[in-house]
Amino acid sequence: MNDLTQMHCKACEGGVAPLAQSEAAHLLKKVPGWTLNEQGTEIQRTFSFKNYYHTMAFVNALAYISHRENHHPDLNVSYNQCVVRYTTHAIGGLSENDFICAAKAASLIEEKRN
Repeated sequence: MNDLTQMHCKACEGGVAPLAQSEAAHLLKKVPGWTLNEQGTEIQRTFSFKNYYHTMAFVNALAYISHRENHHPDLNVSYNQCVVRYTTHAIGGLSENDFICAAKAASLIEEKRN
């Protein structure tokens, strides 16, 4: 997808300023399909699937990535879709980790090109 998928999250335990909204907007360009909330503190994307099985396969793969990166999204899972939200709770806003994980989440979906 892009260079973010090759990066790894860095430990973040607070004491670091969250990304400014302009920095977040710049990184957002590297993760197509994701949106930034009005406050600039969270990114979100809805992934749609054919059925529950495919939805859960995505959720399980995302859980594996989250565990490896030690950076976990908020998920809203239903029959054929999953809403994924990233923010870095420890700093009350966005960090580069959120964009790294967003890129890796999106890379799980194979884009069909005709």
